[in-house]
Amino acid sequence: MHLTPAMQNFILHWGDMGQKWGTNRSVAQIHALLHISPEALSADEICDLLNLARSNVSNGLKELQSLGLVKSQRKLGDRRDHFTSIRDMFDLVNEVIRSRREREFAPTLAALRDVQAEAKADATPPAVQARIAETLTTMQMFDDWYADVSRLPRAVQLAAIKLGARVARFLPKGKEKS
Repeated sequence: MHLTPAMQNFILHWGDMGQKWGTNRSVAQIHALLHISPEALSADEICDLLNLARSNVSNGLKELQSLGLVKSQRKLGDRRDHFTSIRDMFDLVNEVIRSRREREFAPTLAALRDVQAEAKADATPPAVQARIAETLTTMQMFDDWYADVSRLPRAVQLAAIKLGARVARFLPKGKEKS
C-alpha cells in the first residue's frame, strides 16, 4: 500500500485530533490508517507505513481493540493477525460515543450523585447544593436522552438526525433560558 499526500494528511490530522479527543497521536494515526485502508493490515505493515516502532504499534492496537474501534482477523496461510477498523461510519460514531460515555460521562454522573449526598450531610450551603443538583439533573437528562435514542433502530436514528436539521429551521432563533 502506498500513502498518497491526501492519505498522509488524513492520518496526520486524525492524529492531531486524537490528542484533543484524549488519546495519543500515534494511536489515532494507527486508527486513521486502518480506517482508510481498503484491506486489513498486519502490525508490521502498520509499522512500515507510519514509520512507528513495533512496540508503539502493538500498544496502540491493544488500546484501539479495548475501545472496540479495531478488530483483529486471521488470513489463511498467514500466522500474523491483521487489523481493521469498524468499516461503517454510523457504527464507528456510535462506538466512539458509547465508549466515551462509559469512560467519561457515566463516572461523572456517579460522582455527582455522591457529591450531592455528601453536600446534604455536611452543611454545604443551599446555593451550592442547588448548583450541584442542577448540574446532575441536566447531565442526567442528556444521558437519559442518549440511552433512549441509542435503543432505537438505526433507520429511526438516521431519520431523527435528518428530521432534527429540518425542525431546527422552524424553531425560534437565539438561545433563551427557560
